[in-house]
Amino acid sequence: MAAVEVTRRRFTVDEYYQMAYVGILREDDRVELIEGEIIEMVPIGVKHAACVRRLDRIFNNLVGDKALVDTQNPLRIDEYSEPQPDLMLLKPREDYYGTFHPRPEDVLLLIEVVDSSVTYDREVKINLYARAGINEVWLIDLQAQQITVYRQPSSNSYKEIKEYGRDDSIAPVAFPGMNISVRDILPGD
Repeated sequence: MAAVEVTRRRFTVDEYYQMAYVGILREDDRVELIEGEIIEMVPIGVKHAACVRRLDRIFNNLVGDKALVDTQNPLRIDEYSEPQPDLMLLKPREDYYGTFHPRPEDVLLLIEVVDSSVTYDREVKINLYARAGINEVWLIDLQAQQITVYRQPSSNSYKEIKEYGRDDSIAPVAFPGMNISVRDILPGD
C-alpha cells in the first residue's frame, strides 16, 4: 500500500481566538495552540495542581516586585503558537500585560509541570521554547521526582541541560541569589 500524503491546515493565533469567539472552542476547553495545531491538554491532576500552587507561593514570596508570577496563562510565541505554561516569571509591567499576552522576550523563567505528558513536553514544547529564545525553562517531572533545567537556547534545543533531584537546590538565572530547594517544589511522597 502506498503512503498517502496529506496537507495539514495550520491555524494562526487569531483564527484560534476566532474559534473561541464563535463558540467552536468553549471557555472551559483545555486546549493550547502549538505550531498551528490545537492540542488538547491533559486534565490537571491533584499532584500537578499542588505543585503549581507550591511554585506560585514560593515565587510570590521570593520575587516581590522584581517579577510578575503568572500561572497557567497564554504565552504568545509567534503567529502559530500560544501555549499555556504552568508558571512564568515575567518582567514587571504596570498594566500587568493588559494590552497583549506576554511574548518570549518578557519571560524570565518558564516552568512546565508534567505527570503523564513528559515525552510530548520534552520533544515538542521544550524545543518550541528554545526556538523562541526563552532563556530558561524548568521541566518538573512528578513521576521521576526531578527537575530538568534548560538554559542557553539555540535554534532548536538548549545547549545546557541539567537534572536536579530532591536533595538539590536551584537558582533561576534571572535571580542567581534565590536558591530554591527541589524538596520544597515537589509534592511529598
